[in-house]
Amino acid sequence: MHRLARTGGTAELLRWLAGRAEGWAGIVGPDGTVLHAAARTAGAMVPDVAGLVAESASALAERGVQAYSVDTGEHTALLFPLSAFPQGVGDPAAPVLAVVTPRPVAAGLATLLADVVLPLSLCLQAETLERKRRRVDLAESRGREAVLHLLMTGQLSIAQQVAGALRPRLPDPVRVCVVECSGDDRDEVARVCVDADGGRSWIVRCPVYARHLILVMPAEDAGEKAPEPGAAPADEAVAARVGDCVVGVSEPVPLADTATGYRQAFHALAVARELPTRHARFGVSPDPALVVGPAGRRWADELLNPLLTHVPRRAQDPGSQELLATATSWLAFSSHATDHLKVHRNTLAARLRLIGELLGLDLHRLADQSALDLALRVRATPAPACTPEVPSSAPPFPYTSGTSQAAGGLDAILCRPAVRDWADQQLAPVLGAEETLRTWLRCEGRLGPTAAGLGISVPGARKRLTRLETVLQRSLLRPPSARYDLWLALKSRDLAAARQ
Repeated sequence: MHRLARTGGTAELLRWLAGRAEGWAGIVGPDGTVLHAAARTAGAMVPDVAGLVAESASALAERGVQAYSVDTGEHTALLFPLSAFPQGVGDPAAPVLAVVTPRPVAAGLATLLADVVLPLSLCLQAETLERKRRRVDLAESRGREAVLHLLMTGQLSIAQQVAGALRPRLPDPVRVCVVECSGDDRDEVARVCVDADGGRSWIVRCPVYARHLILVMPAEDAGEKAPEPGAAPADEAVAARVGDCVVGVSEPVPLADTATGYRQAFHALAVARELPTRHARFGVSPDPALVVGPAGRRWADELLNPLLTHVPRRAQDPGSQELLATATSWLAFSSHATDHLKVHRNTLAARLRLIGELLGLDLHRLADQSALDLALRVRATPAPACTPEVPSSAPPFPYTSGTSQAAGGLDAILCRPAVRDWADQQLAPVLGAEETLRTWLRCEGRLGPTAAGLGISVPGARKRLTRLETVLQRSLLRPPSARYDLWLALKSRDLAAARQ
């Protein structure tokens, strides 16, 4: 009996009791609802438990007895109130152990049932507490996920309000860390992360990638002390202590730029997979939104204005904020945005169609995706952070044939000297060996057409792109991908070459 309680809990105990009673055993609520049940065989008779409990409940409560029996002709029903504590016996709200056995009742069965009441009560209470604990854990996990979503969409004040009920407080500035776990040990790695930094980091289970943990950690320059003098940073400690995890870390960023930090950490993760230390930090590289200048901000505002001013025709239709969040999530996570936004794929597709219609974009094209991604990032960047406008004597570059107006209007922005310098920095590691990258971008980032364009197999194309990830220190094959930045960088260089 105690072995079954330890190894199988309530379910195994009831199956064992049903076998010993050669009938039916179950736990019944005070209203007659069957909470758990087991029968000796699949086809065994299931009695009218509700009727039996209704008939005996008043007697159990009035008399304060510890057992009650009812004869039903061919069977006898034995009922015992369940409670782990003596003061609960006779409580009308307590669940009841009900066992139905053929007559005559086997010798010793009543004594056996009296003995099983305590371990069965303890099992039932332990399982109830475990279910409550899981609900609390799920609620906390969803709360942290909601705070991360608010941070990723730039809603800082609301995120801080929601986070006020949880611990620890949101640091500022931060480093964002992405930990890729193996198998199903994400919860264990989360405990290692808490232990490594003394619980200072905001830890979230990634809603998109089932093996990822996202840590929003205090930056080294945040003025906070490490948990112990001389202790290694939490990200390095996790990589060292968990032998099969991979860790990518961003640059220090303001809390309001958590989305940028996440992209950087994800790119660093792609590099860390190829390193023996399984750990990498994002290299210094400016965001394109910082170099487009005031002209780029005006362009972004004009492009996004139809979306920002959109008023839904029906109350149940998505408004401008929902559409902005959808566009941001889809550009970052592609089809995985359904997991991030918790929406159906048909809902996502409908929203994307509406976004494309409002903005005049073809979101199946990488050129228009890159334009929208840059516009959203410019909008999320504080205006004073943008590089000031530098006067240029060059005439505005005309729209490129074969592109939408949005992508063509971007040409003048990509011709700015600051943008050209940024593009040169992005492409410096692959200059002179751009064939694979150009072919991949020309094929809209699809592996099959890229392999056909290069005249190699799909696995061969994947290997080339994996090597490019290491060289560029960016993620290419898994979203968030650097393909938008690389498309913009190559476009900027091509426009500069065409002017010469």
